[in-house]
Amino acid sequence: MKHLGTGIGWRPEIADAVERMPGIDWVEAVAENVCPGHLPDSLVRLRERGVTVVPHGVSLGLGGADRPAEGRLADLAARAEALGSPLVTEHIAFVRAGGTLTASPLLEAGHLLPVPRTRDALDVLCENIRIAQDALPVPLAVENIAALIAWPGEEMTEGQFLYDLVDRTGVRLLIDVANLHTNHVNRGEDPARALDELPVEAIAYVHVAGGFERDGVWHDSHAHAVPPAVLDVLAELASRVRPPGVLLERDENFPEPAELERELITIRETVDKASATAGSGSGGGQAGCSHGPVGAPDTGPARQRLALAQAALLSALVAGTPVPEGFDRTRLAVQARALAGKRADVVAKVAPELPEILAGTYRKAFLAYAHGHPMTDGYRRDALDFAAYLLFDGRVEDTEVRRRLGDWWLERSGPAPLSRRPAARLARATRRVLLRHRAA
Repeated sequence: MKHLGTGIGWRPEIADAVERMPGIDWVEAVAENVCPGHLPDSLVRLRERGVTVVPHGVSLGLGGADRPAEGRLADLAARAEALGSPLVTEHIAFVRAGGTLTASPLLEAGHLLPVPRTRDALDVLCENIRIAQDALPVPLAVENIAALIAWPGEEMTEGQFLYDLVDRTGVRLLIDVANLHTNHVNRGEDPARALDELPVEAIAYVHVAGGFERDGVWHDSHAHAVPPAVLDVLAELASRVRPPGVLLERDENFPEPAELERELITIRETVDKASATAGSGSGGGQAGCSHGPVGAPDTGPARQRLALAQAALLSALVAGTPVPEGFDRTRLAVQARALAGKRADVVAKVAPELPEILAGTYRKAFLAYAHGHPMTDGYRRDALDFAAYLLFDGRVEDTEVRRRLGDWWLERSGPAPLSRRPAARLARATRRVLLRHRAA
């Protein structure tokens, strides 16, 4: 396994600062935010300097009941090839549920949700990972996630689940020590026990990130400084094996570059100090068997059972349906509010005109919309649906705000921008419909 060193999550907001930071051996970019044919200039310059770039996917849903979509796998493969990456990474999570397997509407979480640590979920995950491994041009590593909620009736600990996953597929691990800390606070799971049980020799690299605690719940925000408790988990890991790479994640609320540099120094020093006292091992060895073992189980029945369970949970979180038996209702309510808040934040980023048009009413209006309108087709569609909800349900009284919102919706709701559409009469007819709704 390639030695990566110390890195940082590349984000457009800090691209210039990352290029100037000393001691950056590699960066990780969110795969879905990179277009293979139009790489950001900053990533191109980093690559030309010999800095490794790893694409980090967030939308495959490898832990979901459905097999990974061929198009999503092809997109991830194209990004790996365009960036010349030595590996790609994704998450042990589900991000959508419903659809054909459950004969119900397909729902999007807009977030990484935990899979149950059961034999059914493990069988499905192993097959999904083998499918992904066969489709990707470079090795795959998968990340443990943070969770606010726990599934009832789990059959394995996190360490046992990850050990069996590696043993059956040969997949690499991306261990997020901040997520281990999150699960310690939220689910009472001991990070040291997880590290004792998982195959540390399969670790490709490590994530380190900050968060905050509120009302006894740890929120993995990626918007705060790395706390001592997370550095302690990093030291625990490094005392067992020196990871091939360690990366600082920060997604928003970016501090001054000097502060990020200080965090990187602290992370590097933590690894160096703990590794110096490690008993043995250097990490990076191949763990488990090669993927696709003979006699892999038929996952059809397991997929059906998992699909029903995940659809019921996601529907409770985003559509207000009854909470499935065995779940903590209070925690599910916290998770539901967090999902709605994240939707509001991401829609504001992908469609920044909406908060500008709606001014101080944007967030309240969006949360009211989200309560009864689950996301079904990504954040850009969500932004359009939100605007249509406001316009056609007569929820905006200010005439000027309705005019601006209507113009925004019309410009983006067709197959091409309104200014380039030849069917001007259709646009005028649509505008007349909006005007009638305004007058109603």
